[in-house]
Order: sequence, then C-alpha cells, then structure tokens
Amino acid sequence: MAALRELAYHEVIMRERPSSRLLVLDRLDRVLLFKFEHKRGSLAGQSFWATPGGGVDPSESYVQAARRELFEEIGLLIDDPGPEVDRRIVTFQTPEGETVRADERFFLVRVEAAQLFSTERWSGLEREVMTTHRWWSAVELRSTAEQVWPENLPDVLARIGVWADSSD
Repeated sequence: MAALRELAYHEVIMRERPSSRLLVLDRLDRVLLFKFEHKRGSLAGQSFWATPGGGVDPSESYVQAARRELFEEIGLLIDDPGPEVDRRIVTFQTPEGETVRADERFFLVRVEAAQLFSTERWSGLEREVMTTHRWWSAVELRSTAEQVWPENLPDVLARIGVWADSSD
C-alpha cells in the first residue's frame, strides 16, 4: 500500500514540460539528429539519437521556442519554423533525475544545405552530452539498431508526407 501512495504522490507532483522539437530536413529529405551520450548523473551510460529542440520558456509560445531552439542548437535564424506537424505526450527522466511529462510539438523545417551547424550558443550540458550530429536517410533510420527518439520518427515522417510509408 505504501508503494501505491508513493506512486500517486509522484504522479501528482510530476512537472509538465512543454517542448518544441524540430524535424530539420535537407534537400535530400535527410533528417538531422543529435547523438546524446550521458557519462554521469541519472542517465549515465545511456546514449541515443534525438531531434533538435527543447523546453518552452515560460514567456514563449511553442513557435517562439522552436525558432529559439533552431538558432541555439543549429545556428539557423528564421522567422517561421514551419508548420507544427506532430505532437506527443511522453514521460521521461531528465539528466538531473527528475521525471517530467513532456508535451512535445514537432515543427517541420526545410534547409538547403546539410552543412549548416553551429555550437556557439550551446549550454554546458549540451556541450557535454551532445557528442555528434548526422543527417539520416529513410533507409538508414529504419535500419538502425541504435535508440532514436521519438521512437516512431520514420512513421511520423511518412505520415506527414516526407518519406514513403515504411510498409512500401
């Protein structure tokens, strides 16, 4: 019974974390992902690939956060981050050990050159854990054994018309 009370307590105090995620595609329809490698803290030993993006600041809209994250993480300054094309609610643990409930909104951003990239505005944590980046084709992403977040990214890109359906 104590375990049940503890679970209910954690559910009540779980912090909501709105976030804007970016589906950045080059002209070959490859998607940009960052590799996160955690060497310490509550996620020590975990590594995965994920889309650029992050939390929405208190005074921001999802669109404003998408624009800011695109500038901070990639170095691309644009007025319009593109349409919101997907949404998911997910619970995960932060590097600090906090469990949060994230309302993630995904924006489709098309870029001309795969070379654009800047780490100038990265936070200390981003510099520590974001170890590399790469542009993934549909075939590469569908066949990788590595962990990718969101885990259904190929399906999302197919559903919004970027990639052919994986069952084709």
